Amino acid sequence: MTPSLEEIQSLYSDYMVPAYNFTAPVMVRGEGSRLWDINGKKYLDFTTGISVCSLGHCHPGVVAAIKSQSEKLMHCSNIFCSLNAPQLAKKLSDATFGGKIFFANSGAEANEGMIKTARLWGSKNGGKSEIIVFKTSFHGRTLATLAATGQPIFREGMGPDVQGFVTVEYNNLNAVKAAITDKTCAIMLEPIQAEGGIYPATKEFMQGLRKLCDEKGMLLLLDEVQTGMGRTAKLFAYQHYGITPDAISTAKAIGNGIPLACFMLKKELAALFQPGLTHGSTFGGTPLATAAGLAVMNALQNDGVLENAQKQSLYLRSRLDELKAKHACIKEIRGMGLLIGLQLDDILKDAVAAAREKGLLVLTAGKGVMRLLPSLNVTTEEIDEAIDILDKILPQ
Repeated sequence: MTPSLEEIQSLYSDYMVPAYNFTAPVMVRGEGSRLWDINGKKYLDFTTGISVCSLGHCHPGVVAAIKSQSEKLMHCSNIFCSLNAPQLAKKLSDATFGGKIFFANSGAEANEGMIKTARLWGSKNGGKSEIIVFKTSFHGRTLATLAATGQPIFREGMGPDVQGFVTVEYNNLNAVKAAITDKTCAIMLEPIQAEGGIYPATKEFMQGLRKLCDEKGMLLLLDEVQTGMGRTAKLFAYQHYGITPDAISTAKAIGNGIPLACFMLKKELAALFQPGLTHGSTFGGTPLATAAGLAVMNALQNDGVLENAQKQSLYLRSRLDELKAKHACIKEIRGMGLLIGLQLDDILKDAVAAAREKGLLVLTAGKGVMRLLPSLNVTTEEIDEAIDILDKILPQ
């Protein structure tokens, strides 16, 4: 018998660490762009698990891959090689810059791997150890990735900070130039600061960083945990900028709900890692997780998902422009692909709650920003439905 909402809330309160607020509804089923709660109410999901279920909930190809693999082998440890991880690594390498891949479980772990790469590289190139990072960034919840995060509120009470990070203003190339010293080994950034408020890097800024790294002998590290795997209508956001990074991380959508992450390095950097010593992960790249990853890559490359994301991102932006013309509370629309932020300021909290009441699930991002993250296979009709709800709940 399914517990009631009240029983679930009581269990949550009594037995779970309060790292999250208990927020009704309690979800029990998902299909495509829809979620159903414990009371049977249906929702249009424009959160996709914070950019995780980018192919929609319970995507048939991913479900089939998980089911099939679970009946064969779910885990065998990285002491042994399994079939799926090398195949997924090849697909990712071929689709990016021909690098090598390390599989992990979460975005924070993948970013830790990139930080380690920069430190290892710096130790062999003049003893460099500092990494330039950016205000309003977000890189994860481990101590090192928190130190790299340009939002001090997330580190309160957790000091002393991990050393070696220099924080400067985003999209300000002069600030970066001024921060470079003989100790700087890398620059690390998100192509779009998602948690910070949906702020994309400008093309001039990204290309300027690449040039600086080349001139000064530094690595360019891109955190694509939220922007990777098609969210911006290209496989990775860096592909919009006409540059090649030295390393990228990704997580979230790569497993479409199964914990999976990775960082990808240029081949010459991969040689910094020594078996059994430099890095490791008990659950990194399990047969089950990488089966899901292969199904995700298959959908992105063969099912027209990226083409749909490009088409629907243009349609969503046009509908949001119409909405902005009607509602003065929308101060600005920012983003790329199907990662969109509406600057709403003081009405944000009420707007998110009102949308949920009407059956539309949306997120927040930064200060006063509503974040929209529809699935990459979202339909025109689903976008129209979301716009109609926002039109009803936003003040004129």
